Amino acid sequence: MNRSASAPPPIIECVSLTKVFADFWGRGKVLAVDQLDLEVRPGEVFGLLGPNGSGKTTTIKMLLGLLYPTRGRARVFDRPPTDTAVKRRIGFMPEESYLYRFLNARETLDYYGRLFRLDRSERRDRIDQLIEMVGLKRAAHRPVGQYSKGMARRIGLAQALINDPDLLILDEPTTGLDPIGSRQIKDVILELAKRGKTVLLSSHLLADVEDVCDRVAIMYGGKLQAAGPVSQLLARQDVTQITIPQPDDATLSRVRAVIERETGRPVVSVSHPRDRLEELFLRVVERAQRDRLETSGAESIRGVSSFLAAPPGSERRRPDEVLSALVAAGESAEPAAAAEATPEPVRPAPKFEVLDELVKPDAEPQAEQPESRDRDDGPRPLKTPPVEPDRSVLDRLTKPQD
Repeated sequence: MNRSASAPPPIIECVSLTKVFADFWGRGKVLAVDQLDLEVRPGEVFGLLGPNGSGKTTTIKMLLGLLYPTRGRARVFDRPPTDTAVKRRIGFMPEESYLYRFLNARETLDYYGRLFRLDRSERRDRIDQLIEMVGLKRAAHRPVGQYSKGMARRIGLAQALINDPDLLILDEPTTGLDPIGSRQIKDVILELAKRGKTVLLSSHLLADVEDVCDRVAIMYGGKLQAAGPVSQLLARQDVTQITIPQPDDATLSRVRAVIERETGRPVVSVSHPRDRLEELFLRVVERAQRDRLETSGAESIRGVSSFLAAPPGSERRRPDEVLSALVAAGESAEPAAAAEATPEPVRPAPKFEVLDELVKPDAEPQAEQPESRDRDDGPRPLKTPPVEPDRSVLDRLTKPQD
């Protein structure tokens, strides 16, 4: 692939990538991916399209290092996909959310946060933000095994973002979501792209891909059939559409006559533009929400969590800078804390003359008090004779060391 020297390296690069599934004897049976050449650039939303069996999922598994290519190569962040340093920068949402059924949403995200070795306070902060973002605050303590498929997709998106990835790979992200959730997921994808994330999106819902992707690639039979910007691939160069405010019938007739006379071709159709069904659906639901109608389902997705990468142009503080700032703050606070603190009085340490007590002769036993015959105080403890201490042991304890 030709690339100018000034262009940044691609996030994903596939060169003649091929995968052949063999049988037990090593004989090739299925050619899943055939000589695939592909590039995904930094900060773009890239759509990978194709019917079932076209090789999309196999390609994604090779990019994740879950499958080894038979021929060719794949690079992610200019490194092999099997590199563990690469995996830390990737967030993956599979087509089916394979989650532990008996963990709730918070425990699920905490588990994935531990896999990325996030400390406890950072995990807690990110979990709160992600659950709020995907609209599962009311269901955060329910086991995910009780979630609907749409709710499971939401928690699946949250787990893919827990490590603040630079590359987000989404396999059928809107499957099982209602139109509201689907639209909100697409808004999240667009916002993540604005914040510098790179998104690889695989979906059968072509309308979703059309809404969010900058470029797409269409696969069939394991081969790349078409690729390019969405606007160029969808534009029909042989037809021109003119949109004007509603004219009266006489004006419309004159316009048609002029076009047919000047071009020598008939006007194909004249019709009113239509809204998409998704837009109508969202307007109806928004009106119901303004009327404060109650619902027991998932809540609306609320923006993008603040811990995710800041928009381009803003810099993050490095860990050594944060540590230096904390040390400086602690040093400046030390004199003030020392001035305000009042010294506690020094108490003398108690003296324990243990050996003296051990070698001290036993005190004389006290004379017994005469028993009172007027009342019964209950059973009295048995009196045991005093035991003479072992002087040999005490002598060895008190003997000076040589």
